[in-house]
Amino acid sequence: MGKYLNQKPVLVAVDCIIFGYDGDQLKLLVIKRAIEPVKDQWSLMGGFIGEREDLDGAAKRILLELTGLHDVYLEQLHAYGSPDRDPIERTVSVVYFALIDINKYSKQINDQYHAEWFKLKEVPALIFDHDMMVKAAMDKIRYQAALHPILFELLPKRFTIPQLQALYEQVYDSPIDNRNFIRKITASGLLIKQTDKDKSSSRRGAFYFKLDKNKHKAQFQSFLNFIPKASK
Repeated sequence: MGKYLNQKPVLVAVDCIIFGYDGDQLKLLVIKRAIEPVKDQWSLMGGFIGEREDLDGAAKRILLELTGLHDVYLEQLHAYGSPDRDPIERTVSVVYFALIDINKYSKQINDQYHAEWFKLKEVPALIFDHDMMVKAAMDKIRYQAALHPILFELLPKRFTIPQLQALYEQVYDSPIDNRNFIRKITASGLLIKQTDKDKSSSRRGAFYFKLDKNKHKAQFQSFLNFIPKASK
């Protein structure tokens, strides 16, 4: 089979933006870049798509290589194709973001890539247009979280209401009225209250909850107006 005439090849890469929550802080996983240019500077985890890979397959492979994970929330975000975004060769990057519970998967993180978690407000400057990618991912997550309960992907199987509220506050970078939040999350019917409490933060403790997976699936497309207005 022939080739298209007068067309120069363009490289296609996949970059993965990996967000994690440890029950207290929302974080971003970044690595030290292993190759030139800008070797040893902070970067998203990425790589070139294989000759026989599709985009989703490449993203899953890259995520697996870095974290050891193969069954996490992964969503395609956007494609970046500025002609000068990579100083070596013309490269189009297709970006995905992943949401994981850090405590559940911390042992799988591959030390080979010098990966490190940073709090969102403490992420160092990233190479190329990766800072722009992270900002776009956060905008998309904020939009998605207002419509669908995707943030539960960041939580352990058992969590407290304060942990859940802290997560939403960090995603939206804004305080949320406690009573309003509890009222709305309770009314959603998504949570199953447990009999025991987490007493690590106070003597009184906070009840653990689990996500009702059946209701979660049923309501995944009808989660409007969940996010309460930020307190003043």
